[in-house]
Amino acid sequence: MNKKHDAEKNPFQIFQEEFPDLAKSFNDLVDAQRSLKGMDPKTKQLVNIAIQTANHNPMGVKMHAQMAKSQGASRDEVLGAVVMNLHLSGLTNVLDCLPAALEGLKL
Repeated sequence: MNKKHDAEKNPFQIFQEEFPDLAKSFNDLVDAQRSLKGMDPKTKQLVNIAIQTANHNPMGVKMHAQMAKSQGASRDEVLGAVVMNLHLSGLTNVLDCLPAALEGLKL
């Protein structure tokens, strides 16, 4: 693979290209989770942001911030989903994920 070309892709794109069958199965799981009743799509994305913050995954926060915005989430809702983790996952996770959330909101 062309390393320069790969550097322009996000890791999920690389995963999909390198492991298409596994990526399809993963996407099927995600689709099944999306179809769960009980929460609207915006709330599901806000929960995902909180989970990604707890897992110290800024890239996941960025991706889900963009998706939350597309589902109608406000800036305050997205940033609130990040900072609600402060007492659970610590200041470092929150500080590392806030810039990613802001970046996702710009996309």
